[in-house]
Amino acid sequence: MSLSKTILALILPVFALATLSCKKSNRTIQQNVNMTVTSEAADGLDLKAVTALLKDIKTPEELEKRINSGSPRICNLDLNEDNKIDYVQVEEYSKDSVRGFSLFTELDKGDRQELATIEITKDADGKSQIQTHGNSHVYGHNYYHYYRGPTLLDYYLWTSHRPYYSSWGYNRYPSHFSSPPPLPRNSYQSGLKSMDTASVSQSKVPKFASSNASPNKGKFSNKVKAPLRAPTTSQRSFQKRNPSRSVRSGGFGSRSGSSSSRPSYRSSGSVRSSSRSGSSFGGGK
Repeated sequence: MSLSKTILALILPVFALATLSCKKSNRTIQQNVNMTVTSEAADGLDLKAVTALLKDIKTPEELEKRINSGSPRICNLDLNEDNKIDYVQVEEYSKDSVRGFSLFTELDKGDRQELATIEITKDADGKSQIQTHGNSHVYGHNYYHYYRGPTLLDYYLWTSHRPYYSSWGYNRYPSHFSSPPPLPRNSYQSGLKSMDTASVSQSKVPKFASSNASPNKGKFSNKVKAPLRAPTTSQRSFQKRNPSRSVRSGGFGSRSGSSSSRPSYRSSGSVRSSSRSGSSFGGGK
């Protein structure tokens, strides 16, 4: 055997071993990469967009209709994950110089989950101030959106009228509501970009004191599967037994060729009553 052939015979096994070691090392690195995507309940109802609606609607009935239908889609909630968008109801209330709307949904007959309150008052200059406060179970603590300026609601709010109470509810919806499947989160957020929300600001503190008069204050549902930012003890217990399908985890580059998986869970109708129809408020300020 020539010298060159001898050297080549010695080098080839070493080169093959080094190549195999390198591939094995790369495969090991890829196995350790894992990605988790979570969609929260709060992603389904953009409160900045809701607050912006208040500038252009004239009545709470119109507000309810616009939240649940029209384009772009405002409500994309699916709290019980039945692949149907939840219907958001509006209930009006009042205390002293504050006018308010409670936004809630029913996951079963009479089973209410309050989503947010919208309160309106006037400042010293007579300008309307709108403050939307996200329910702490859904949006976490200290979640506010604020707007100050003219609204088409002013005449309705500050003249005498019968307070609005949604005549719709669980399994009883208006014809304009089709209860479609929810959009993917990115598609939903992309659609909202066409709305004029520049005048609405977000804050961790209220701009004015809440009336604390919402008729749905403290009401929550134990049938929420979508991840909540601050669930109650009973909600957390329900979600542990009924984990959200919106949580997905996966990796790439495993030995078998399939993605690795480590389950991850992050918790982070009605009829107008005679007692309500007889009352009224307005005028005032």
